[in-house]
Amino acid sequence: MTPEAALAEINEHADPERATGAQAYHKADRTYLGVPNPVLNDLTKTWRQELDIDTRVALADGLWKTDIFEARIAAAKLLTQARMDPDAEAWALIKSWAPDFDSWAIADHACMAGQKRLIADPSRLDEIEAWTTSDHMWTKRAALVITLPWTKQNHPKPQEAEARERILGWAASYAPDGRWFIQKAVSWWLRDLSKHDADRTRAFLAEHGDTMKAFARKDAAKFL
Repeated sequence: MTPEAALAEINEHADPERATGAQAYHKADRTYLGVPNPVLNDLTKTWRQELDIDTRVALADGLWKTDIFEARIAAAKLLTQARMDPDAEAWALIKSWAPDFDSWAIADHACMAGQKRLIADPSRLDEIEAWTTSDHMWTKRAALVITLPWTKQNHPKPQEAEARERILGWAASYAPDGRWFIQKAVSWWLRDLSKHDADRTRAFLAEHGDTMKAFARKDAAKFL
């Protein structure tokens, strides 16, 4: 399947009125087709079943390069899969998208694909750590979004606990950064962690909460 053929299938579900609303909501300057997320789920599920990994990676690359909102979402969904072997090319492609992030919706879908590849190979956290000092705000934010799986364990194994503490160190370095999306990423990570390790979340807030924005502290403590 070519990117052109895939885009034609997506376009069959275009809704101009919905597209206008999406552009107003997301604000990023690109083409919007107004295709609902469930439709993209169905299309990409079919493509994942029909195409081998190399073809899917090539298709995802082509769809991403169109810079069409729904095409970029579909590109990420094509690579959102727990088991993918080999996955080096998919991982490399997902990482290459980070400098293009300019809105939360596209970035978060790409990060969901990246989460699967990090879980498959946690040593890749070494690569993500470089994002934490990026001058590009969306890349910096993505370092926390892509590592959200490490908030989920109720009884983390030693390696998981070590990774969790490492990422909390990144979050601590973000706490004084007043940009809304950075603060929101920190509070999101802590809020999710609080469902599984309330004490560690409280400890973080006790140590670093005074450097965070008030809304972020409140959001982080929502479930405490």
